[in-house]
Amino acid sequence: MFKELNPLLHSELRLAVMSLLLSVEEADFVFIRQQTGATAGNLSVQIDKLNKAGYVGVTKTFKGKMPCTICKITPQGLAAFEEYVDALKSYIRL
Repeated sequence: MFKELNPLLHSELRLAVMSLLLSVEEADFVFIRQQTGATAGNLSVQIDKLNKAGYVGVTKTFKGKMPCTICKITPQGLAAFEEYVDALKSYIRL
């Protein structure tokens, strides 16, 4: 009756990161941190989990001398997000 929820996406911060990345082509770490209100350390850990799952691509560059981490949702991440939303819908159908 109820579909299983993806435990990787069923975290508030990881879900917020994925939702943000759906609405933009790519986003840097600072933007994601500002939008989510997360600490840098926690956000870094959660992005790493999404990256290891293949849901988010991460590119590390520099802006001048400052490190810059760019995140982008992958096709696999988009599919996982869509499956997660479909699973959530099974919980709210009357």
